[in-house]
Amino acid sequence: MPRRAPMPPPPPPVEIRSWPDREAMLADRAVVLGELVKMHVGPGRLGLLVMWAALVAIGWSLVGSALVMFEQASDFFSGIAGIVSLVIGAAVLIPAVAFVCLGISRDREVRSLLDAWGALDRDPERDRRLRMPGTSLTWLLLSFALGAVGLALCVIGPASARPGRETYGLVALVMGVGMVAWLTALIGATKALAHRRWVLRVLVGAGAGSGPGARPGPGGAGPAAAREPEAGRPPFVRTGGPGHR
Repeated sequence: MPRRAPMPPPPPPVEIRSWPDREAMLADRAVVLGELVKMHVGPGRLGLLVMWAALVAIGWSLVGSALVMFEQASDFFSGIAGIVSLVIGAAVLIPAVAFVCLGISRDREVRSLLDAWGALDRDPERDRRLRMPGTSLTWLLLSFALGAVGLALCVIGPASARPGRETYGLVALVMGVGMVAWLTALIGATKALAHRRWVLRVLVGAGAGSGPGARPGPGGAGPAAAREPEAGRPPFVRTGGPGHR
């Protein structure tokens, strides 16, 4: 299994925040935000979510098949086959669910870092490529389609079951697969909408003090460079951010 990409650090505290100038800070901000956006809604994250969701569905299918075998078992070997299917299904299902939960927790950390780094300043030119409207729309459309399939399986499957023909295990299998699809769609839609809200709140809706109409400081570096350091604090001490060499 490939190693997880390391999480970028949060921006340094104000008292030790000391880029040489505003442009250096914006360069670091752009690099970190680019990595964070990829971690949140990049194509790789979409593929990873689909992979883990497929493993969860396979695991539950094996568990549901075991329940059907137990209900229809007519001899010793049918019971053994059900036990084997149950063990294999649990071995696939439990780790996949755990990794999905870890991914949700990691997404919360990524969103927190996106807010922190995005609040440093505005950079319309570099921020434009972070909006990724096509990627967000892809997440949303795929989530909608998957959610519709999952909802259909959860509702139509049990409603169409006939007593004496479909077993409880078969109904549980169909509903479980539908629930996996619906929950995966919910995760994907939440990520797409969260990214869109972040774009509108941080990249587009930031304060006017850093906008194009703001008065530049000495040397034209903008308001961040014009701000006087507080007493007793160094104006800039290089923090070694990811955009420097």
